[in-house]
Amino acid sequence: MIKSPLQILQEYWKHNSFKPLQEEIIHSVLEGEDTFALLPTGGGKSICFQVPAMINEGICIVISPLIALMQDQVKNLQQRGIKAIALTSGIKYTELDTLLDNCIYGNYKFLYLSPERLQQDIVQERLKQMNINLIAIDEAHCISQWGNDFRPSYKKIKILRELHPHVPMIALTASATKIVADDIITELDLFQTKVFKQSFFRPNLAYWVVKTEDKTYKISQILQKYPGPSIIYVRNRKATIELSDFLNNNGYTATYYHGGVDSQEKTVRFNKWLREEVRVMVATNAFGMGIDKPNVRTVIHYNIPESIESYFQEAGRAGRDGEKSYAFLIKNENDNQRLNNQFIKVLPNVDAVKLVYRKLCNYFQISYGEGEQTAHEFDFNSFCKVYEIHTLITYNALQFLDRCGIIRFTQRFSQKSRLKMLTTGNHLLNYLESNKDYEIIIKTILRTYAGIFDEETTINIPLIVSKIDRPEKEIINILNKLGALELLEFTYKLSDAQVIFLVPREDDHTINRIKHHLVEQNTSKINKVKAILKFAENDSECKSRQLLHYFGEENTSDCGICSYCTRKQNKKFKHDINQIREDIVRLLQEKKLSSRDLIDQLKYPEKIILEVLREMNEHQIITINQDNNYQLV
Repeated sequence: MIKSPLQILQEYWKHNSFKPLQEEIIHSVLEGEDTFALLPTGGGKSICFQVPAMINEGICIVISPLIALMQDQVKNLQQRGIKAIALTSGIKYTELDTLLDNCIYGNYKFLYLSPERLQQDIVQERLKQMNINLIAIDEAHCISQWGNDFRPSYKKIKILRELHPHVPMIALTASATKIVADDIITELDLFQTKVFKQSFFRPNLAYWVVKTEDKTYKISQILQKYPGPSIIYVRNRKATIELSDFLNNNGYTATYYHGGVDSQEKTVRFNKWLREEVRVMVATNAFGMGIDKPNVRTVIHYNIPESIESYFQEAGRAGRDGEKSYAFLIKNENDNQRLNNQFIKVLPNVDAVKLVYRKLCNYFQISYGEGEQTAHEFDFNSFCKVYEIHTLITYNALQFLDRCGIIRFTQRFSQKSRLKMLTTGNHLLNYLESNKDYEIIIKTILRTYAGIFDEETTINIPLIVSKIDRPEKEIINILNKLGALELLEFTYKLSDAQVIFLVPREDDHTINRIKHHLVEQNTSKINKVKAILKFAENDSECKSRQLLHYFGEENTSDCGICSYCTRKQNKKFKHDINQIREDIVRLLQEKKLSSRDLIDQLKYPEKIILEVLREMNEHQIITINQDNNYQLV
């Protein structure tokens, strides 16, 4: 007897009811309809394809962008007694062959693939032989050039349509505007699509934008005021280490997570945070998809992210248990310029793409009209240095050429140079005093990579080269010599890539055919940055409503708990200014205090306390001493 969706849910997931829209989406899939599901973070997207796949005979193919996400879902399914497998990178050909056979003959229910793995001939040949009951595209916004986290390889998923044209497909995402949703449906060639969209409104999540010049102090205040597990998102790897150290030195348990941390160490740190052995996870956006800890009380953005989609997804990891939680975006005067430098100034224009393409052809000595399907080993940093071209603009140009099918740009950066200091900082500096030739190299490395005395750290040799203009070979030789003296441990690996030319060289003619895509892509990125800056600066509208409007929800009301709504409510209550003055005088009679101390001890809004302090100082009731503390006159 065929079991119902609810019976499957109860048997394997031990839940007695579905979340909103899950059951309707499952029935759409069971009816063989192409389906698009737009559910907010924590809405239970995986259940929408896992339950119907368990009901129908055959195997479900799941395309997912991150290895960690695939492994997490496979482990989760296996723990429920469901046969699932993920074909991640690093699997040898013979093992891959066996695993694919297991999917055909071994009664597996789920096969997780990256879009890159899907391009392999052996994978495509075996997929033809499989009894596939459903194709699920997770994080489907990655397929749209208008979407956040766009991945060129997602454009090639359509091959599944050619291999199994009659198998229903479901696309799932937690963040998509209308234009992105339409693009997903078009790119995946979904037929008569059933669209399900849940409101993005989170009644328990308070969005707060806070302006401050001292971000670390503000974070300390937030963590003190709102207890519970927390995620803090920062801009780069170095910042994860520095902020984690700051928190640990100030009474909070914290660890950090970024793309350069060893995979085993990532798992250890993640599990410590899950078990609440440490309270705070300081991370780059590499700590992202698949994070499912229900009781995160605060998500704090130390920097403004590049888009509302990124912010909304990351902020949405707070409060999945339905309890009141907070998403803080901390900003200062430098953020606008930083965002512009990091994301807008490095966008290649048409001339830059033409230049990179022409130099690339010259670099590999490809004649006009030739080069199609030729493969070349590629040292990216060497290429940029030879032609003296901007690395980030060049990288973005190569990504664009890959996306448009002009080249295939395959990065193989898993082999990284690694370094760890084996001596103390003082001992090392004393050694450098008598070896001046080494000094600038070592000091540049120390300034670039925090934590290098504590653990083995991934380093970018070409980056060091660019900072001090010394030959790469010289730097490597010096590090090897210091390694022989056991002052440090150095492992050198050549970071490289591969370029395959997919079409014959035609210089400007090649780029002119695709330049309209570049204009669209750059316009999209610029608009996303403008939108997040507007959100951060707009203090005259409910923060929740601003987010909902961005995603196309018009019939909304104020949330009542965000930074705007809270300030609005506070204005309704007139604070007794005389009482605040008296309280300040009372505290300063006991001892001299800083503005921070006064704000911590007084139970009034910070803005009002600062205004009263300013007024009392102007009227010479109080004064500020040389230690920057207030005292009575």
